[in-house]
Amino acid sequence: MLIFDVIVIGAGHAGCEAASASARKGCKTLILTRDLFTIGKLSCNPAMGGLAKGQLIREVDALGGEIGKITDETAIQYRLLNASKGPAVQSPRAQVDRNLYPLFMKKRMESIPNLTVKEAEIISVQKNSENQFVLTSVFGEKMLAKSVVVATGTFLNGLLHIGLVNKAGGRMGENPSTELAQSLVDFGLRVGRLKTGTPPRILGKSINFEKCQLQPGDENPVFFTFGRKNIAQKQLPCHLTNTNKTTHEILAEGFEQSPMFTGRIKGIGPRYCPSVEDKINRFKDKETHQIFLEPEGLFTDEFYVNGFSTSLPMEIQQKALRSVSGLENVVISRYGYAVEYDFFDPTQLKHSLESKVVSGLFLCGQVNGTSGYEEAAAQGFIAGVNASSFVLGEKPLVLEREQAYVGVLIDDLVTKGADEPYRMFTSRAEHRLVLRYDNAEDRLTEIGFEIGLVDKERYTEIKNYQAKIQTISEQVSKMKISKTTANKIIAKGNGSEIGDKETVQLISLVKRPEVTTKFLLEEIEFDTEILEFLERVFTDIKYSGYISKQNDSITKVKKLEALVIPDEIDYLSIQLISTEARQKLHKIRPENIGQAGRISGVSPSDVTTLMLHVLRMKN
Repeated sequence: MLIFDVIVIGAGHAGCEAASASARKGCKTLILTRDLFTIGKLSCNPAMGGLAKGQLIREVDALGGEIGKITDETAIQYRLLNASKGPAVQSPRAQVDRNLYPLFMKKRMESIPNLTVKEAEIISVQKNSENQFVLTSVFGEKMLAKSVVVATGTFLNGLLHIGLVNKAGGRMGENPSTELAQSLVDFGLRVGRLKTGTPPRILGKSINFEKCQLQPGDENPVFFTFGRKNIAQKQLPCHLTNTNKTTHEILAEGFEQSPMFTGRIKGIGPRYCPSVEDKINRFKDKETHQIFLEPEGLFTDEFYVNGFSTSLPMEIQQKALRSVSGLENVVISRYGYAVEYDFFDPTQLKHSLESKVVSGLFLCGQVNGTSGYEEAAAQGFIAGVNASSFVLGEKPLVLEREQAYVGVLIDDLVTKGADEPYRMFTSRAEHRLVLRYDNAEDRLTEIGFEIGLVDKERYTEIKNYQAKIQTISEQVSKMKISKTTANKIIAKGNGSEIGDKETVQLISLVKRPEVTTKFLLEEIEFDTEILEFLERVFTDIKYSGYISKQNDSITKVKKLEALVIPDEIDYLSIQLISTEARQKLHKIRPENIGQAGRISGVSPSDVTTLMLHVLRMKN
């Protein structure tokens, strides 16, 4: 029998982060996949990052995870989204090579000490008399572990749909996990059903790019790994085109054969990333929708049709695409499809992502009701750290909402659950000005170093960077410029001139909303060795007042988070709390008063009553 400290089932983005974190923390770890060449596979779009998702990658990287490093090694285009807006909503995104990414991730997994990579299909997870997990493969091989991480993606009872035809599968061409799903349900876990989908892939040689709008990447990319200076791969452009009235009419022809509209699909799909048929059905007033043609990689002619996710019949997919400008003669290499799958209600989890039902069992990724590589990787990292902490007898790592988007993600899941595939947005974070992509290292590298996943060399590099930022900030705060120069800068942003002073403190100019870093650099000559730091310094100065207010709010929230609710509390017996609140509290069993207050249906007066009850229990 194979014996390990931690076994990770699944080698997607969640599983890879979990296995890496567990092994590097010192636990003998096994990661299992049905096919070694699907490690880190990009099941849907060939891209990483995006709105709020870019922050998640930067945070995992700051903590010592893998996804940012592999993204930068395989990126074929970088773009900073919302670059013209405020820093709280700016997010890095990258197209990546679909074939290179899993190869680089496979190589990385195989290189990690304490980590064994193995091909096997698990059909059963049980506990023995010694409270250890016993895993059984489809061929009867037994494996023993003290802790298990489930990261099986969309494979649990997966069902694929194209038109009125469906087929069991977790991904096109790959069988689902049915026996494993039942094995986990037998533990007592509550299960639900969700749906996601993917668009067709088309051949580049059949696209008329002259009819499409060129979408190049950024000349000065924002990388996902701290300190990176160079682009690793050749950069490729994307292209933009649009659906039209004819496209929508053709798609509507297929509604009678749509698995979504005919009720064949029971699972709930992602509201914020709907299929193209759902879009034209819900937004009938819109005459057009954007379609981005994204290259799948350097060594393939396939393009991903972003914005055209569909499960309509194949002939409708082709007819509709050929009505789009530039795609009149398009050849589809892979048709779009939808996939239904089982997930486990994440309110059954602790913030550590350990099951409240089964000690030592951790769940991460799409099995928790999320959507996206980045959300999966973030959960995987936390699950892997805490699975190893469980084995080692250490305190679990729990990130708070004010510390990281990772904390927001997990708190939302375990507090509110998921009645649709959960996707991260900047709007979900009440402290998003504090949780910027450009300060992830400031917030999280200390934690990564303390848990042993950020090495001394990188830790020192980041500490030196922070010291440099502090020194430059102090220099800038003392600088003054002439009224003439100041008014030139202000005029670029159409602001009101300064008329009563001959010199102006630079810091006051930076804080003006119409003044940008670009304007400042055009009119003021700074020492060349500090130029790369100024964007960050100016951002900290410009928003210092708002950040101070957010920090005051964070302090108040922390007081509520500090009041831990005893495990033995009987919520149903607290008569002064509303019936709905008692039922919600009993089901979710929040870990502290702060979490209790974020549960839907629990009012402020319920929270006050609960707080008094907890204080009486502690006294």
